[in-house]
Amino acid sequence: MKKIIIFPILSFFLLISGVNVNAQGVHDQTMKFGRLLRLIDSYYVDSTNTEELAETAIVKMLAELDPHSVYISKEEVEKMNEPLKGSFEGIGISFNILRDTLMVVQTIPGGPSEEVGLQAGDRIIEIDGENVAGVDLTNQMVFDRLRGEKGTLVTVSILRRGEDELLEFEIIRDKIPIYSLDASYMLDKTTGYIKLNRFSATTTEEFVTAINELKADNKVESLVLDLRGNGGGYLKAAHQISDQFLEAGRMIVYTKGLNNPRKDYMASFNGEFENGKLVVLIDGGSASASEIVSGAVQDWDRGIIIGRRSFGKGLVQQPYYLTDGSVVRLTTAHYYTPSGRCIQKPYNNGVDEYKHEYLDRLERGELFNADSIEFDVSLKYSTLVNNRTVYGSGGVIPDIFIPMDTSRNYSYYNRLIRKRVVYQFVLDYVDHHRDDLAAEYPDFESFNNNFEISDEMLEDLWETGDKRGIERDEESFDFIYDHARRHLKALIARDLWNSSEFYEIINGDDEEIIEALDVINNYDKYNSILEGKDNE
Repeated sequence: MKKIIIFPILSFFLLISGVNVNAQGVHDQTMKFGRLLRLIDSYYVDSTNTEELAETAIVKMLAELDPHSVYISKEEVEKMNEPLKGSFEGIGISFNILRDTLMVVQTIPGGPSEEVGLQAGDRIIEIDGENVAGVDLTNQMVFDRLRGEKGTLVTVSILRRGEDELLEFEIIRDKIPIYSLDASYMLDKTTGYIKLNRFSATTTEEFVTAINELKADNKVESLVLDLRGNGGGYLKAAHQISDQFLEAGRMIVYTKGLNNPRKDYMASFNGEFENGKLVVLIDGGSASASEIVSGAVQDWDRGIIIGRRSFGKGLVQQPYYLTDGSVVRLTTAHYYTPSGRCIQKPYNNGVDEYKHEYLDRLERGELFNADSIEFDVSLKYSTLVNNRTVYGSGGVIPDIFIPMDTSRNYSYYNRLIRKRVVYQFVLDYVDHHRDDLAAEYPDFESFNNNFEISDEMLEDLWETGDKRGIERDEESFDFIYDHARRHLKALIARDLWNSSEFYEIINGDDEEIIEALDVINNYDKYNSILEGKDNE
């Protein structure tokens, strides 16, 4: 009888002691590391900074786990969180430093600067009595002076065209939104376009507002959702955006890890676009939350994915605060698309190789030829409605592949952009012609239909480049004229209106968008792809 009793007790003891042994191991290593720091501090031959040593050790330790578990110092925490929280506290302007002068490019609608009457084109000369003109300003210097706690006062003195004296404004700082939606407009009479740059706390609200505004003035039968270059963000936001397209009760994503039980995220309500044709645009910069959305759309055969293979991040991070206010973002789970795919690309060869994986794609020709895409063919899954074959590991593979457009890699024009010649040229042009442009083009439609970049403007741009020491490449002019004209016009539109107008112009010759419209307007092609009959 004793033997029968002893084994269950022994098994229970081993189970409990196993947990204790593991906890004891962590405790022992904690003591070991602490003793090492004390020894270094007490006996090392030279002076040391134990805080830096500890942070270096933490960074190295996390790098051994996976590429996305990271340490964030206490100084970096707030700046890292701002884009995902969707706001910061400041005066509410977009600015540029033009020849050592701080110039207001735009005031954010409803923000404190707009409320007191700051205008685009104003030059900020003094901040709280301190001269900031001609003093080698940097962006960080501007942030340090204009950002601050909500409710605090900052006084700015500005020079405005047409005024003889400095104008002084008292501005009360407030919460300023950081938008995750870059653009929303109609591609044609029945097709809407929405571009998201991240998945933040405000993304769902922005998306719902944008699509309802499109619906208010148009018959939106189809939608192109642009997630190219969108590196992700909050899982919750990805869940909510996916919910806009899927029927209630359908799985969007699930997560699980060794110490985290499986959690399912389901579509739960009537979304804003559950019916109608849907195209999602992705590329190698589409990661994490972008892959949750595109993976769910693909797995449920809800829409067509166009572009190039996504980044391949299938890991979930949870922030944990350390004792000094710094944060560790620790990977706690994998996420899986509704068909069961984990699209995380391999990282067993180290962080450095992981970071260079995109260059590997470029070198083997994947960005130009779908046949060059490398993936594990054994990780085969089926979509949940039409049983199309899809694959796990290494990102979401689009239904329609569009090669990278290398025609825009104009070295001469790109040099002008990198040296800020193009942007400063546009700022100067708008600054000198703002009133004339507003009078001649009272709305964006008239500007888009009638404004043209003249040959004289292009010659002025080339001459500005000459003065900055950028050697002309006249042999490339025939190739870059159309692109330069479109790009300059789009930048001017952004200064006069907003980013939606910029994208409406710049997207006019975008190959992925052209393909998206072709598929949407071709009923047979759209359906044959979703049914797995089209092998494009």
